[in-house]
Amino acid sequence: MHAKKLHIEHKPGKSPTLCSRALFVAELLTTVLWPAEYLPVNLSDSQTGGSFPSVPRRVSAMEAVLTYLRHAIEQGEYAVGDKLPSEAELCRRLEVSRPVLREALRALQTMGLTASRTGKGTFVISSGPVEDPTFGDYTASDLLEVRRHVELPVAGYAAVRRSAEDLDQLAHLLERMERETDTTAWVAMDTLFHLTIAQAARNPVFRKVIEEIRDALARQSAFLNELGDRREQANREHRAIVEALSDGSEPDAVAAMAHHLQRVETTLSTIVRRGSETDDRTA
Repeated sequence: MHAKKLHIEHKPGKSPTLCSRALFVAELLTTVLWPAEYLPVNLSDSQTGGSFPSVPRRVSAMEAVLTYLRHAIEQGEYAVGDKLPSEAELCRRLEVSRPVLREALRALQTMGLTASRTGKGTFVISSGPVEDPTFGDYTASDLLEVRRHVELPVAGYAAVRRSAEDLDQLAHLLERMERETDTTAWVAMDTLFHLTIAQAARNPVFRKVIEEIRDALARQSAFLNELGDRREQANREHRAIVEALSDGSEPDAVAAMAHHLQRVETTLSTIVRRGSETDDRTA
């Protein structure tokens, strides 16, 4: 099965009509895409269940809005310096709720395409292409570089220094995360999970480093969950880490953490390159 080809019909030199904007979003919402990693599902409002290739995955409302706005910016409908329409106007044009729109606007800022100015609105600051999303004070590439140098040895030390209490805390967190369906709650537990591993390494400097980037990690985790369908896969990766810590295997713990960070990087890369792929489909 192939992705349905999308097309926005409008006259040259003019913006798409209100109808075509809403139609673009509506078409994305009903488009089934293969393979799954190109437009993954948001668990809160999309079709789930099974595993590829038996169950097709659909685009969430938030991702459909983000795809439209990102496409509009990268294709010049909104130029650098332009102010985006108000939230109320965008909700009316795209026929989506305000919470969905706000999630999409936050993602645009993370991608470095827009900036919000208090009391003035949201402005386009780059026409792309998106290369390195920013989470709080840190770029994705900076975070990944530091995490490899910190969390890999942390996992190794934790495997040989962890206490029974540490393992109980991690197991309890993992069980809660596997049951959790709310993204915000899951993200909070995700950062706590990594802090707990740092604590188990019995070196306060490691924990301080993770605490310093905690907000950025939470922002990145939310971004990956909203656009990369990372929750279930991350739960499996976390379980592999806990099992290695429980076994007291330093090599296995390092390998499990390395795999976890590699999957984070892969998902980020997929999200970043998705804009150009969408342009190809809508051309």
